[in-house]
Amino acid sequence: MAEEQSPQFSIQRIYLKDLSLEAPNSPQSFTQEWQPEINLEMNTQSQELGEDVYEVVLTLTVTAKNDGETAFLIEAQQAGIFVVSGMEEGETHHALGAFCPNILFPYARETIDSLVVKASFPALMLAPVNFDALFAQQLEKLQQEAGAEDTAENTAH
Repeated sequence: MAEEQSPQFSIQRIYLKDLSLEAPNSPQSFTQEWQPEINLEMNTQSQELGEDVYEVVLTLTVTAKNDGETAFLIEAQQAGIFVVSGMEEGETHHALGAFCPNILFPYARETIDSLVVKASFPALMLAPVNFDALFAQQLEKLQQEAGAEDTAENTAH
């Protein structure tokens, strides 16, 4: 009889995979009153590197527009290598889709804030993100799409 493996989670490495900054309207953007509109886009991807070893990449794209002009655009890919084992498939997906991004986000936020300051713009501290809620929304959306496909299939027959 096989022993049931207890769930295990560990961080192997956290690293910055890619980083870019564009300030297309500098130096003119420095002479205007600073009342930016900030847009944040997020994306998470994961891939299996080996047995129970995964890379998770959190991509944050921050666009700051001031007076309708793009002041800066930053894209940061914060990544990590994680060991996730002894979990059911749904638990593994949750760990990779919510728990790992929760760990990576503070690193990406600090990197983006530091880069904004180095580019001579006022500091930008992104608000915390609830990745558990985002993961649940994504799961619900996928289930609704699957349900719609099933309904369409059944109507076609």
